[in-house]
Amino acid sequence: MSEPVIIIDKKDRIGTIRLNRPEAMNAFTPELADQLDSALWTFERDPEILVIMLEATGEHFCTGIALDQFDDKSQREYREFLYRIDAFYHTLWHMKTITIAVVQGYALANGAGLAFAADFTIAAQNAVFGTTAINVGLICLGPAAPMIRIVGRKKTLELVLTGEMISAEKALQMGLVNQVVADDQLQQSARKLGEALAEKSPLALKIGKEGINRLINSPCYDEGLKCMDDLFATLCSTQDAKEGVKAFMEKRKPNWQGR
Repeated sequence: MSEPVIIIDKKDRIGTIRLNRPEAMNAFTPELADQLDSALWTFERDPEILVIMLEATGEHFCTGIALDQFDDKSQREYREFLYRIDAFYHTLWHMKTITIAVVQGYALANGAGLAFAADFTIAAQNAVFGTTAINVGLICLGPAAPMIRIVGRKKTLELVLTGEMISAEKALQMGLVNQVVADDQLQQSARKLGEALAEKSPLALKIGKEGINRLINSPCYDEGLKCMDDLFATLCSTQDAKEGVKAFMEKRKPNWQGR
């Protein structure tokens, strides 16, 4: 029996999804895309999971869509193929669960897109990012969707149209990653962040993520702020919010109930 292309595990309210095609630098195939999307939804529906770690086996995170998948397809077939491959972008955007990409080595094309689409990105110093499809006559429009929300139009155009590969440090300066850590500290640092988040109120995490996502889509400052107040009021009326304030006043650890 062949090894699964996606490995999942869960421990201490943290779910782990690991790309597992190291011999192919974890490049996307339809099978990997299907299993990745399925794993994301499995953890999204699991009430015990508050944080999802997106990891990869081997030396590299992911080098995009496997080039042998670009064979003789019609436009309609390519469209269906890409909708299937890129399902994770839609899923990550709509999920309420917090996601952390844990990146080592190359994160290129759709691999860069996966790293940027996560809520947090922790990168090893050896990580290299690039929307490189243009270098083989293709174009990284899927990765552009999360990128343009982070770095804006001009930088997205620059990276997508030049295919330039950038270091983890430059990605940090651009806001594409949250932390750059020593190569041998990558797993430990990412886990530390995951554990810190998993100790927070489950409702506060979900409402916080929902609110910030809504702000990105809000065309009006005033309406955006009113929406944030509505969400905050909803949170304030929950038992967990009352428990959090009470626990702080009593100098003890809160007991979250998720309601």
